[in-house]
Amino acid sequence: MTERTDRTVLLRGGNVYSPADPFATAMLVEGEHIAWVGSDGAAEAYADVADEIVDLQGALVTPAFVDAHVHATSTGLALTGLDLTADASLAEALAAIAEFTAGGADGVLLGHGWDETRWPEHRAPSLAELDAAAGGAALYLSRTDVHSGLATSALRALVPALADCAGYSADGPLTQDAHHAVRRAALAHLTPAQRRDAQLATLRRAAELGIGALHECAGPDISSAEDLAALLALAAETPGPEVFGYWGELGAAGVETAKRLGAVGAGGDLFVDGALGSHTACLHEDYADTDHTGVAYLTAEQVAEHVAACTEAGLQAGFHAIGDAAITAVVDGVRAAGDQLGAERVKAMRHRVEHAEALTPETLAAFAELGLTASVQPAFDAAWGGPDGMYVERLGADRAAQLNPFAAMLRAGIPLAFGSDAPVTPLDPWGTVRAAAFHRTPEHRISVRAAFTAHTRGGHRALGHDADGVLVPGAIASYAVWATTDLVVQAPDNRIAGWSTDPRSGTPGLPDLTPGEPLPTCLRTVVRGRTVHTHQGQ
Repeated sequence: MTERTDRTVLLRGGNVYSPADPFATAMLVEGEHIAWVGSDGAAEAYADVADEIVDLQGALVTPAFVDAHVHATSTGLALTGLDLTADASLAEALAAIAEFTAGGADGVLLGHGWDETRWPEHRAPSLAELDAAAGGAALYLSRTDVHSGLATSALRALVPALADCAGYSADGPLTQDAHHAVRRAALAHLTPAQRRDAQLATLRRAAELGIGALHECAGPDISSAEDLAALLALAAETPGPEVFGYWGELGAAGVETAKRLGAVGAGGDLFVDGALGSHTACLHEDYADTDHTGVAYLTAEQVAEHVAACTEAGLQAGFHAIGDAAITAVVDGVRAAGDQLGAERVKAMRHRVEHAEALTPETLAAFAELGLTASVQPAFDAAWGGPDGMYVERLGADRAAQLNPFAAMLRAGIPLAFGSDAPVTPLDPWGTVRAAAFHRTPEHRISVRAAFTAHTRGGHRALGHDADGVLVPGAIASYAVWATTDLVVQAPDNRIAGWSTDPRSGTPGLPDLTPGEPLPTCLRTVVRGRTVHTHQGQ
């Protein structure tokens, strides 16, 4: 039976993370909105009007998380199919491929997550090795960053003139246009049932993790219009996280498609460049381990035209930009659009930059000046940062240490929205907060409180929904209930802000996210007043 959305629910006996009352232990929800927060004693006045009273038994109630960058179908395929993320060697990956394809299958098989920088062989499989492991199947395997991929001979044969595409390799991974072509061919062979099952798997997993909203970053080179339309329809009819769609296609055609699909922006994965792991992020100086600067997909002039078209249409523009040269192109293009249409008009749209890893002091200042929202993924640093990580291999220690400068971004006044880029890194909201608070480069760390805000309210603000993502009267009732350890007011360096459980601080506490401490368990996820997940036994 579908839960009514006009119910009144009283939660009491816990800890409610609310700026309206840092000592709140109870909350009243009426329909889709929060009506009141306060103490257990004051909550007695509402007991008679509540349709349901929830005894929190000391649990923590927070706003539901927002994952500001996901790819739902690909994430679901990784959750339910071949995921090579944990494979520790090329030999282990080839064995997993052979097991996955052993039963045979019609159509194209898909997998994700290989990363040669983690393997002792330090290389991707050759085409002959891949064909042998796949047993002749048509198989597509995206690299962990989804900016290059492997395709068996059977899949390559489905793509006309593949050898003429930029980024083609006769024996190794495919990048640029060649990668986009084989990816489109692979996804085109998904049946509607396969797509629906994958998207449902993602929505279920997100709900289990206390995620109440997802920003789906779709586009012609990452999924398809049909894929985004199916996801938005599924989310509308299925109890689960809300989904807000972005369509990453350039110019007037992209704007019109975004409008037709009901997307909130013509952006997301609109590629200005690629990724560091695939040597396709666009840099001002050569990579440390190869003699080129990556790939530029868009110029500043193209960025300017797109921002102007989106602003005129009342849609957010958004760009995937990782390398410093790509970010410079975005900044120059947005500024040019402001010169054309008026700086304040462009700034009011809160246009987005996805990833924004290689910022400089100049582009940090420009982001603040232009009102750009940074949609960033702290788990990237957890996966590839540090003295021995992929970033150092690609850029050298000095440049690698400048990546993902979250503290500097906050000091500059840049709005942050946290996400996972799943399946590039897993859906893992508390892990994301931990990664930002304990950045591998200490000077880039931010407090747990600031990181949590970026992963909750920040995702709503990126959409222009400034009143949501916080537990105060009038806000939407999208929240999660957590079993957790002691609550603390925590910064990653106790010389800066310290650790405190003293209620006199007037600051609500959050879980202790020190590395090694267990992450909270989600007991219940509620989206706009409707329960979309309950933990087994609840």
